Amino acid sequence: MKKAIVIGATSGIGKALALLLADNGYKVGITGRRENLLAKLDNEKPDSFYYLPFDVTAENLEENLNIITEQLGGLDLLIYSSGVGELNSNLKIDIELPTIDVNVVGFNKAVVWAYQYFEKQKSGQIATISSIAGLRGSAFAPAYNASKAYQINYLEGLRQKAKKQKLTISITDIRAGFVDTKMAKGPGKFWVATTKKAALQIFNAIKAKKSVIYVTKRWRIIAWLLKLMPRFLYERM
Repeated sequence: MKKAIVIGATSGIGKALALLLADNGYKVGITGRRENLLAKLDNEKPDSFYYLPFDVTAENLEENLNIITEQLGGLDLLIYSSGVGELNSNLKIDIELPTIDVNVVGFNKAVVWAYQYFEKQKSGQIATISSIAGLRGSAFAPAYNASKAYQINYLEGLRQKAKKQKLTISITDIRAGFVDTKMAKGPGKFWVATTKKAALQIFNAIKAKKSVIYVTKRWRIIAWLLKLMPRFLYERM
């Protein structure tokens, strides 16, 4: 039986993925800040889930990951689905810093812990819910877009590192568009996917050990347009 940890399983994509993994025979460690929501999720599939409430910004993140891995009896897959994203056109620093704490520092600590674990094991998979927002900057959410760009580039670096080391560690970058969660903010939303649809596409990509996917798949078109758009034109948007 394969074992997975979902960081950020209390709601949204993380919760949907945890349920899907359990339905497909995984033992799943579920984490998040809200213990009541983890307990409620655990009650749905008590034979599949192990839960441990903690904040990814806490000093003892690595210790908590060790604890839940021991409860699972090993680890094959770590999914980082925790994230913060707030509109911040007024550039308030008290909005920017929590985004960096979760999307950069917490992410960094978690994936380094996982990479080093899999490095010793000689195999494993790391999957992160990044965002199509990481492809360009944003006047409305500067820290969010920048933090997702950090994740995209960091994951590419880990993928390159694993290849150089000739390790069978898969790194899956899940670049989400709009999904029907609290993270989907602002006017003009389109192609909004349900969490169930997004989770299914992500699960299939994880099984196939894909390097980069867009969720839903049609967001690849937007990614292509964003990459092609000249800077002078993008900065006027």
